[in-house]
Amino acid sequence: MDKKSEKQKMIDGDLYIAADPELTADRLRARILIRKFNDLDAALEDERLGILKELLGSIGAGSMIEPPFRCDYGYNIHAGDNFYMNFGCVILDCAEVHIGNFLKCGPYVQIYTAHHPVNALERIAGPELASPITIGDNVWLGGGSIVLPGVSIGDNTTIGAGSVVSKDIPSGVVAAGNPCRVIKTI
Repeated sequence: MDKKSEKQKMIDGDLYIAADPELTADRLRARILIRKFNDLDAALEDERLGILKELLGSIGAGSMIEPPFRCDYGYNIHAGDNFYMNFGCVILDCAEVHIGNFLKCGPYVQIYTAHHPVNALERIAGPELASPITIGDNVWLGGGSIVLPGVSIGDNTTIGAGSVVSKDIPSGVVAAGNPCRVIKTI
């Protein structure tokens, strides 16, 4: 039986070692592209989009990310059409992040697939974990929102500014708070 690479363990949601040479090289590649993206003149929109196409797993038509932007790997991010991410957003994409069409993100939205073992001895030993995130179509994430590992957010949903989304949020609702909870159905 073939042994899984650390990269495959990461993507599969198993404990993995981030210091693995392949993952280290992948993060370096992403950081080089992110630096180019963040440093590029705002008027050079086609060049910025070209860098995003090279960095991300996929990005749909009419999509835009405002610099500064940060991510771990890039290749685990799959964004639909007309995706907009405002200034200062972060996506820790150790697992896949699937973003639907027409997602709007306020400034400083954070999307985290990465997490660590709760048991201190396991955590000290170094392995990490990642759980995928799915965000549906026509979602608005208010400024400063944090989406935690393993969460799904349904279509046509609004997440209030500053919310911490720690559990799945259904379609067609307004949700807010820490922890984020449904406030009303739309």
